[in-house]
This record gives sequence, C-alpha cells and structure tokens, in this order.
Amino acid sequence: MLHQFRRLAAVLALSVVAAPVLAEDVTIATAKGEVSLPLSPATVAVLDIAAIDTLTALGVTLAGVPDKLYVPYLADLAGKVPVMGTLFEPDLEALAALSPDLIIAGGRSSTQIEPLSQVATTIDMTIWEDVVGQGRDRITAYGALFAKAEKAAELNATLDAKITEVKAAASGKGRALILMSNGPKISAYGKGSRFAWLHDTLGIPEAHQNLNPETHGDAVSFEFVAEVNPDWIIVVDRSAAIGEPALASETLDNPLVAGTAAGQKGQIVYLSSTPIYIAGGGYTSMMTTLDELLAAFTK
Repeated sequence: MLHQFRRLAAVLALSVVAAPVLAEDVTIATAKGEVSLPLSPATVAVLDIAAIDTLTALGVTLAGVPDKLYVPYLADLAGKVPVMGTLFEPDLEALAALSPDLIIAGGRSSTQIEPLSQVATTIDMTIWEDVVGQGRDRITAYGALFAKAEKAAELNATLDAKITEVKAAASGKGRALILMSNGPKISAYGKGSRFAWLHDTLGIPEAHQNLNPETHGDAVSFEFVAEVNPDWIIVVDRSAAIGEPALASETLDNPLVAGTAAGQKGQIVYLSSTPIYIAGGGYTSMMTTLDELLAAFTK
C-alpha cells in the first residue's frame, strides 16, 4: 500500500512539473485604446511598415510581413520572412496557414482589421498626427509586449536626445515650408498634418500658417511658394517614396523656387522620402529624418 502511494505521489509530482504555465498577460496602448495580450507572442505577422521598423530595432523576430517593405534598412527581411500579401490586401489564406499568435496592422492596412481579426488576434498600431508621441508609445508598447522594456527605454532615450539636438540646431534658423511633390504637382503641409511633428516637436516655425491638415495637404502653386518666401523648404518626394523615379528636384527647379530665401541660401532639404512617408513613426524612420535635418541645420 505504501509502495502504491509513493508511485501515485511521483506521478502527481511529474504531472505538476509537466503542466503548461499559463501565459502572463500584458496591457499595452494601441490606436484603439488599451488591449490585454499574452506576453511575448511567438508567431507574429506584421502588416505595417512603421511597426516592422520599430520591432526590428527592438530585435523582435517576425513570422510574416507584406510583399514590399519599401525602406532600404529593412531590405534584409526580404526573402527571409514569409510574405502575407500586401499592405492593402493581406493574404488571409497565407495568414491562416501561418496560424499567428498575433497580427499587427496599422496605417495602410488598418482598413483590413476586421477580416484579419477572423484569422487571429489583431491590433491596430496606426501612427498618424502625433507622430513622435505615438512613435514613442509604440516603442514602449512593443517593449512591454515582447519583454524588451529595457531596450525600448534605450531607444526612446536615444530618440529624445536626437530630438533635443535637432531642436537646438534649428533654433533661430528661420521659417520652413514643408512641400510634398507628386510628379509635377506640389502640396504644402503644416500643423495638424502628418508631417506636423517637424514644426511641433522640433520647434521649426511655419513659413505659412493655417494650411489644410488633410491627408493630401494643400495643393499649392510655385507662385504661392515664392510669395511665402520660406527660409527653408523641406521636401518629401512621394514618387521616390513609392518606388517611382525621383522627380522632386526637377519639379522644384524653376525661377520661382530659386528666388526664395531657401533657394538663394541653398536651404532646400530633400529628405529620404520612404522613411517619413511610408514608415512614419517607426524608430529608424524618425532617426533617419532627424539625422538628415541635423545635417542640414548644422552645415
């Protein structure tokens, strides 16, 4: 009888050791509010370039990405991580076969949240108007979710230090007009727009106030640019951002632009467009733009 009892106790002890440990939940901020998720999801598909940007900077391994990653610093992922469709049309069959623990969507893929949620738990991590604030929040959220809080704090500290450096370099250097070129057309962006952080966070004064904050900005003419006469023109080339031939320098090569203070002083800054236009709010995206502005303001 004692022998049987000992055998039963041994079996029970083994079963306790072998029992699965319930995953700890963590609450993070998303574009739709706070969400509780299991800590450190193992298989993650990401359909947002800004999210891929930041997760890669944190050292998170991804199990699925869109067909195009656009920004050159993510090129190493191409061909190594399975493709899950496009930003606008996720491949639901491929996702179902992957059976992810979590799908991260945002920005251009945010319209697909509902069908994606039928495949697996999906969160919306869109970054829009408050690019730097939301970018910081996403770094913190991903750090908590993937047990990389220390690395996340390090990235945020590096980002804040760079912002401080650029803000100091830009101080007193004059007013700026942000232009996006789209082939032969140009639009201006100011406060409240997707590029507003260049004014709000960096303290760069607007050359013209009350611009339309809508997605596509204010369609403007070269006469408008000449009349505003900005000290700086900061250019985002949409054609280059989406993989077409870069045309911004040709578009802005005219006497009206050349006659502005920016043109006369050589203060027309052509940003690397893909990071700010496609991956806006991603850690490396923001650092890339900040480094380019720092170089312009300290030349």
